[in-house]
Amino acid sequence: MNPTWMLTLLVGLFAAFAWSANRRWQLLKVGRGEDRLDRIAERLKGTWEYAFRQRKMGYYPLAGLAHKLIFFGFLVLLLRTLILWGRGFDPSFDLWILGHEPVRLPGIGAVPLGGIYEFVKDVMATLVVMGALVFIYYRAIKRERRMTLSGEGLLILGIIVTMMVSDMLYDGASLVLHHRWSTAACGPADAALCERVATVTAPFAGVPADPAALRWHLFPAPAGSLFAVLLSGAGPGTLVVLAHVGFWTHVTLVLVFLNLLPHSKHFHIITSIPNVFTRDIGARGRLPLVAGSAEAIGEMVMKAAEEPEKAAPVGVARIEDFTWKAILDFYTCTECGRCSDNCPAHKTGKILSPKQLTLDLRDHLYGREGEFINRPGGARGEPRAGDGHAAQANGTDGAAAQDGQAAETQEHGEQAAPENPVPVPEVAYKPVDLVANVVHPDVLWACTTCRACEEQCPVMISYVDKIVSMRRHLVLVKGEFPAELGNPFNAMEVNGNPWNLARIDRANWAEGLEIPTMAEKPQAPVLYWVGCAASYDDRAKKIARATARLLKAAGVDFAILGQEETCTGDPARRAGNEYLFAMLAEQNAATLNGYKEQGGVRKIVTTCPHCFNTLANEYPDFGAKFEVVHHTDFLLGLVAEKKLVPSKPVEGKVVFHDSCYLGRYNDVYEQPRDILKRIPGLQLVEAEGWNRQKGLCCGAGGAQMWMEEQNKDRVNVKRTLQLLQTEAKTIATACPFCQTMITDGLKDQSKEESIRQLDVVELLEESCALDRSAGSRSAAAQDAAETAASASA
Repeated sequence: MNPTWMLTLLVGLFAAFAWSANRRWQLLKVGRGEDRLDRIAERLKGTWEYAFRQRKMGYYPLAGLAHKLIFFGFLVLLLRTLILWGRGFDPSFDLWILGHEPVRLPGIGAVPLGGIYEFVKDVMATLVVMGALVFIYYRAIKRERRMTLSGEGLLILGIIVTMMVSDMLYDGASLVLHHRWSTAACGPADAALCERVATVTAPFAGVPADPAALRWHLFPAPAGSLFAVLLSGAGPGTLVVLAHVGFWTHVTLVLVFLNLLPHSKHFHIITSIPNVFTRDIGARGRLPLVAGSAEAIGEMVMKAAEEPEKAAPVGVARIEDFTWKAILDFYTCTECGRCSDNCPAHKTGKILSPKQLTLDLRDHLYGREGEFINRPGGARGEPRAGDGHAAQANGTDGAAAQDGQAAETQEHGEQAAPENPVPVPEVAYKPVDLVANVVHPDVLWACTTCRACEEQCPVMISYVDKIVSMRRHLVLVKGEFPAELGNPFNAMEVNGNPWNLARIDRANWAEGLEIPTMAEKPQAPVLYWVGCAASYDDRAKKIARATARLLKAAGVDFAILGQEETCTGDPARRAGNEYLFAMLAEQNAATLNGYKEQGGVRKIVTTCPHCFNTLANEYPDFGAKFEVVHHTDFLLGLVAEKKLVPSKPVEGKVVFHDSCYLGRYNDVYEQPRDILKRIPGLQLVEAEGWNRQKGLCCGAGGAQMWMEEQNKDRVNVKRTLQLLQTEAKTIATACPFCQTMITDGLKDQSKEESIRQLDVVELLEESCALDRSAGSRSAAAQDAAETAASASA
């Protein structure tokens, strides 16, 4: 339509975007190196699942549908934008195969690809407008509190709607010009106008002009024909102007939109797919290591204290201590607020908001863009021990990479390929600690590490690892942590449990049950890992005893560690005390591997989901690789094999509370429910909207069990109220910590006498009637089996 204008527009705005994108790329290099290009097939599969199918969008149905309409609409309309850019140089351009003439395909024949695409394009453009209107409603009318409500969001939505409508306007005006005016006689006075009409209608070459065709039709242009009907009474001059307005508005706004992306929350349009592709595909319950052993961690801590500017970072103190993937997370935040909307701390009025934490870190990074890019050494800064840039990129250790860099500098006098060939004056670089300057300490210590935020995030941003990494620096380097954690830390180190109770009493819960220890029976195939809570807490001991009785009734050959068992270190690790965790992990790994070498410990059964997660997902880093199952999973197998037969009715409604470390961390949702469903008389109900993946945390994770909450609105009380709304008479749990927190919640509501709170295993034991004699149990089991067989027949 105007090659000069189109070329100027494309070159100018693409150049502007390239400048902005390069600034963001340089800023990404501030982060430390990290390998996220392994297991490509698995990454591609997840990218399809989460980035293209947008699996998590359905958690908020209407908003999720609206987003999918806009996303898929943009994918379809990308071809349209390319066509319109081409028409700036050649008015008849149709991408060679998307014109109005059918395309002959081998084996198929003539196919109207252009008409098909035009139909799909019009439908998707209409759906994009509808999706955008949903978000305008959420931002301007309903004003969803979880979202960041800013003018920027409305501006972007306005641009999206305008792009769609302008394209429809262009199509409608072109259709009217073609069918009504393209064949009109042109006199000398109308030559210029006729030329402009011919330019606009060039894509319709070969299509017969028919004024009777100016009516709405479903195929091939439902939106374009609608606008044509609306514009059918306009004159040719007006239509030419409208066609040009629609055309240039669309092609310009696409480029303006592109240039806004790096400077707005909509940068996720570019970064979300690579962010999903480079997500952590390891076990969700595994935190990254600081070092491979407690000794190595101790050395790192000493160096960090002595030479903080040269030593490898211990945890995260500054923005540059994060990895490049963490920075990509900051870029990708959509500010939708789903994370904070499901965060137990945020929902109970704590200072923590996962969304705001991400935005604060991102804005801090953006605010220091010039300082980082132009500092000595460029965006990556001067070499620092363990910085991971060259080391992880090239598969060499940090020292070797630095030696090679130094040798190159000495030999050539300068780097062979400096990152910025245009000299820029270096600026002063001043390290800024995040905690206190950017992030309030209470933000970090309010987190329960429940992963509700990560479960909800549609673009796979991680939060728990960042929070724990900042905790690590505070605990290990600065020695700053809530005073309530001091005693549990010392207790775990001295006595192997956070309550500082005597190690010699660890197996007292088993008195009278005649359970062998691994020392007495080193070849026992099943190890029952009791955990600290079930070993020492009077209420939780009942869970351990019920589990042991069921295992014995089912004939399972198992043993316990007794005094040899020590805390897995989960509370220490989540609280940031990685050194203590590594000590405990190394001790337990040595014990477990010792019995494994003697032919025992082929499977570990745990009561506590925290122990389950740590043993299964984190101990392999310390050389302890075992099959680990939670007791609900293991006992369900025994029920399925008819080794345990729940026969005694347990009447009434029961609601199950999902443990975070069992569910969101390890996808164990159905096994506890399946046990409950097999108990006669039991009616399982759900906390609607707050179960399974959306189940609210009990408030004990992340070492919160030993800390006081920051305000009076307690997480466990809020969760208890959700469960009480089901009108269930029994609340079932599968975690000793959850049981403690829910029990306290019932006491807060004065419901401890009217509502039972039992572990799933206690309900199973009650139904299996283990208090009856062996003969009567056997008869009951046989009767139940015969009843089941006759029912199936």
